Amino acid sequence: MALVAVLAVPVSSASAAAADEPATTPCPADLAGVATCYTGRSTDGAYYAIAVPEKWNGSLVMHAHGGPDLGEESDPERSIGDLERWSVMVEQGYAWAGSSYRRGGYGTRMAAADTESLRRLFVENFRKPERTYLHGQSWGGNVAAKTAEIYGSKKSRPYDGVLLTNGVLGGGSRGYDYRVDLRVVYQYYCKNHPRPDEAQYPLWKGLRAGSTMTTTGLRARLEECTGLSAPPQERTAVQQRNLDDILAVSKIPERTLESHLRFATFTFRDIVHNRLGDRNPFSNVGVVYSGSHDDAALNAGVERFSADPSAVRDLSYDSDLTGKVSIPVLTLHAIDDPTAFVEHEAAYRATLRGAKRDKYLVQTFTDEHEHSGLSTSEYANSISALDTWVRSGRKPTPTSVAASCSAFDARYGTGCLYRPSFVPQPYATRVNARPGGLSWPALTAQQEKKWSRLPMVGIAP
Repeated sequence: MALVAVLAVPVSSASAAAADEPATTPCPADLAGVATCYTGRSTDGAYYAIAVPEKWNGSLVMHAHGGPDLGEESDPERSIGDLERWSVMVEQGYAWAGSSYRRGGYGTRMAAADTESLRRLFVENFRKPERTYLHGQSWGGNVAAKTAEIYGSKKSRPYDGVLLTNGVLGGGSRGYDYRVDLRVVYQYYCKNHPRPDEAQYPLWKGLRAGSTMTTTGLRARLEECTGLSAPPQERTAVQQRNLDDILAVSKIPERTLESHLRFATFTFRDIVHNRLGDRNPFSNVGVVYSGSHDDAALNAGVERFSADPSAVRDLSYDSDLTGKVSIPVLTLHAIDDPTAFVEHEAAYRATLRGAKRDKYLVQTFTDEHEHSGLSTSEYANSISALDTWVRSGRKPTPTSVAASCSAFDARYGTGCLYRPSFVPQPYATRVNARPGGLSWPALTAQQEKKWSRLPMVGIAP
């Protein structure tokens, strides 16, 4: 139980009050004449953007962005770009506020604290909204869900509901296992990351700390091994077999293979080196890889490693979800999301069920194939459905949410592609289970009990 005191990132009303006052700034083009926009920077160094509609409905959407971005400084353009991307919320009458977070790099609790700080800043500089909703996209889904768990149940009840879109909801301690598998399977076949004549390092590091490799350099190695961007007829037989084996074993779509490998390289380096002091939170011991042209050789030759229990504990504390929410949570997820696989939703439902809080959850799914952007009509419909649920107390169903979308599609015309009957398969059907690992969703509680005596280092704020 000592975890909370050591790793929590405190949020004080004093720090929010001392932040820069919001300064007016030109709104994105879609919001010109619709809202007044503001920017500023918190005392923790996080840039932010705020929009208040001219016809404000009195409610606020707090946005948690995805990523994480990897620069050490807060990006002043990030929050402005997010406002433009999610302008539909403002068009629907909601005030909107988004933080760029105080720095790039991994840190779910840090991002949650920065989101809560910005909410307090909004209240102090404008007024207390009638209702406040959290919206998280991608990794921001993890951030928003964690924000609801940490701050949403306080006596002040600062948040009234949560919308999670294409969320990474498996938690850091196992939510990236498919990228761990990609990292080792790629190296088994390609042997160029690192090359034999380069400095060697364990693959759980993603990339050695001092490497100057760029995304362009990584792409060149991927092309060299697989011919990924070339037409199939222009690939060599070896390249085609490498590509076939990597895709079959990892279960990662070809169109996002490069982006997943970037994450398993540069973001893993950030997690391991910058946030965990070079401790390893990942394991693939006992994983049986299958789907290749020679599974026996692959399993005999792939690099294996065990996690440092203290690193798993700290990553779990930072980002794993407990399911302890007491406000409505609505999710929207593309069934063919190639980045945050739809099975993340199965993991999240299991988490809430384990906490006996699944009565607060409604999950909706659409027949779409992208991660970063879904139908504008569906976003407008989702925030409206959440708002109606909160205001009325009547829990919607996937069918009722799908049915209400047509009214918004009449305005936006981007389609309503809901599949109300869809239910995602368990997470373990898409991601290799780790033999001997703790069972989900009792993960966090068991880790606290097992590892509470270990020295604490934690995720750097």
